[in-house]
Amino acid sequence: MLNKYPLWKYLLILLVLGIGFIYSAPNLYPDDPAIQLSGASSALKIEAKDVERAAQALREAGIEVKAATTTERGGLLRLLRQEDQLPAKDVVRRLLGDDYVVALNLAPTTPDWLRSLGASPMKLGLDLSGGVHFLLEVDMDKAVAARLKVYEGEVKTLLRKERVRYRSLPVSEGALQIGFVDAQALAQAERLIRKDFPDFELQTLERNELQVLRLGLSAAKLAEIREYSIKQNLTTVRNRVNELGVAEPLVQRQGANRIVVELPGVQDTAEAKRILGKTANLEFRLAAEQDAPRASTETFGFREQGRAPVPLERSVIITGDQVTDAQSSFDENGRPQVNIRLDGQGGELMSRATRNNVGRSMAVVFIEQKPVTRYVRQVVDGVEQEVAVQAFREEKQVISLATIQSPLGNSFRITGLDGPGESSELALLLRAGGLAAPMYFAEERTIGPSLGAENIQLGVQAGIWGMILVALFIMLIYKAFGVLATAALAFNMTLLLALMSLLGATLTLPGIAGIVLTMGMAVDANVLIFSRIREEIANGMNIQRAIHEGFDRALSAILDGNLTTLLVGAILFAMGTGPIKGFAVTLSLGIVTSMFTAIYVTRAMVNLIYGGRNIKKLWI
Repeated sequence: MLNKYPLWKYLLILLVLGIGFIYSAPNLYPDDPAIQLSGASSALKIEAKDVERAAQALREAGIEVKAATTTERGGLLRLLRQEDQLPAKDVVRRLLGDDYVVALNLAPTTPDWLRSLGASPMKLGLDLSGGVHFLLEVDMDKAVAARLKVYEGEVKTLLRKERVRYRSLPVSEGALQIGFVDAQALAQAERLIRKDFPDFELQTLERNELQVLRLGLSAAKLAEIREYSIKQNLTTVRNRVNELGVAEPLVQRQGANRIVVELPGVQDTAEAKRILGKTANLEFRLAAEQDAPRASTETFGFREQGRAPVPLERSVIITGDQVTDAQSSFDENGRPQVNIRLDGQGGELMSRATRNNVGRSMAVVFIEQKPVTRYVRQVVDGVEQEVAVQAFREEKQVISLATIQSPLGNSFRITGLDGPGESSELALLLRAGGLAAPMYFAEERTIGPSLGAENIQLGVQAGIWGMILVALFIMLIYKAFGVLATAALAFNMTLLLALMSLLGATLTLPGIAGIVLTMGMAVDANVLIFSRIREEIANGMNIQRAIHEGFDRALSAILDGNLTTLLVGAILFAMGTGPIKGFAVTLSLGIVTSMFTAIYVTRAMVNLIYGGRNIKKLWI
C-alpha cells in the first residue's frame, strides 16, 4: 500500500526521537557559577572543613553560597550570581593562601537520572562562557643555549677522560669555545669531538696566543632543537592545563615558535598566568661525593618533610624534556617504583653518566615556579584599596634519590620511593614533562562573562526568530504540510542539540550561526518534496501517488545538495581554525539530522495522516 510504513520503522523513528529528547534535555538546566578549590600539589588534599571555612568566609563577606561540597577533584562552592565569582575567588584565596588553587568554574545542575544515562549539556566555547586567551612565544635562543650547556659538560668530560688539557672560554654567538696551549692538543681534541659529536661544525682560530676550537651547531641540528622545543613545550603546557579541570581548554601551536592557550570560564588574567606558571621542569643529577669541592656541588632539600638536604653535583645529566614516558608500578618485592623511558639523545647521555657511576646515588630535582601573592594598597579610580600582586618564586626540591644499580640507557627504573602515592605522583610529573625552553606572554585578552552571556542571549534570540520566520513562511506557502515541516524542524533542532551533547562538541558563536543556517537547510529539503508533490498533482496524478512520487523523486536532489554542503563542512573543519571549526561542526551535524527529519520523520507524519485514505483535496 502506498504511503504506509511498517510498524518497526515507526517504532525506530520514535526511539531515535526519544533518545534525542533525553540527551538534549540537559541543555535546559543552566550551570551554576562556582569556584573550585584544590591543592597546589597532589599531596595537599581539600577536606570538608576547608570548604566549610571558605563558605563561611563568603557568607561573612556578603556573598551568597548555594551549596558547598567536597569532590574527588577538591572542593566546590556553588554561587547564586555569576558576578560574585571574582569577589568570591579573592576572598577564598586570601583565606587559604598560596598553597591552594582557587579557580573559577561552572558546576552542572543536570538531574541525577539524566547523568546516570550519560547525558550532559553542551560545552560552551570561549566566546560564550568568557575566559582568557594567551599567545605564548617560546624563547628559541634559550632552548639552544640550554642544549649547548648540556653539550659543554659532555665535551669537557670527554676531554678530561682522554687527558687533553684545555681552557674554558665563554660561549660566543651561539657557539662553544675551548682554548688549547698547543696545536697538538687542539688536533687531538678536534679528532675526539668529530667522532663523538657529529652535530658540531668545527672551526679553529688563534686568540691571545691560544689555539681556540669553536664548536657551532649545524643548521640541521638547530632546526631540530627548535622543532623539538616547540613540540615539548606544547605537550607540557597542554598536560598542565588539563590538570585544571577547565572545560574544553584550547592549546595549539601557531607558527614556528608560538602557542595559543584559551581557557573558557577563567575570567582572571593573573589567575590564568599563575596556572600556566605551574609548568615545571626536571633535572637528573648525581649525588656529590664526600670529598667533592664545594664549588662543584649544590645542596637541595626534599619535597618530603623530615628528610635532610642532600648535596648534588652542579652538572645536569638530562632534563625532564627528554622523558618520553613514565609509569608507576611495583618491583619483585612489592615495593613502588617508576619505569622511565627516554628519547634517543637522553638515553645516550644517561648511559654515559651512569656507566662509571654504579653504586652512586642519582637524584631527580623538581623545579617549579611557585606563586607568591602580596596585597598592597593602591589608589584605583580615586579610591584606596588593597590589590593582589602576583609574583613567582623558583623552587628546586628533590623528589627522588635512588642508587644506580647498573648502567642505564633509554629505559630504567627509579626505586627508593616511600609509597604508591609518591610513585604515582612522580610518574605523573615525568609524563607531563618540563619546558624545553622559557616562554613569555606575547599577547593576552580577556572575555568577560557578561559578554559571553550577551552572546548567548543574542544567539538564542537569532535562533528563535529564525525558526519563527521559517515556520511562518513554510506554513504560509504549504499550509497543512507546512505545519508538518515545522514540527520536523523542531525535531531536527532537538536531535542536533542531542548529537552535539553526546559527541562533546563545543558550542561557539559561529556554531550558533551554523545552527541558524541548519534551519534553512532543513526546510529546504521539505520545500523540494512539497514542490514535487504540487507538480505531480497539477499534472493530473492522484493524491496518494503524488505524495509517494514527491518523496521518492525529490530524494536524489536532496542527497546531492546536502552531500555537497557536507563536503564543504568537512573541508572547513580540516583546514579552519577554532571558530571556523565550530561553524563546520554544527553545520555538518545539522545536515545529518535535517536529512533524517526531512526524509523520514516528515514522511512518517504524512503517512500517518494521509496514508491509505481516499483524499479528494490536499492542503499543500
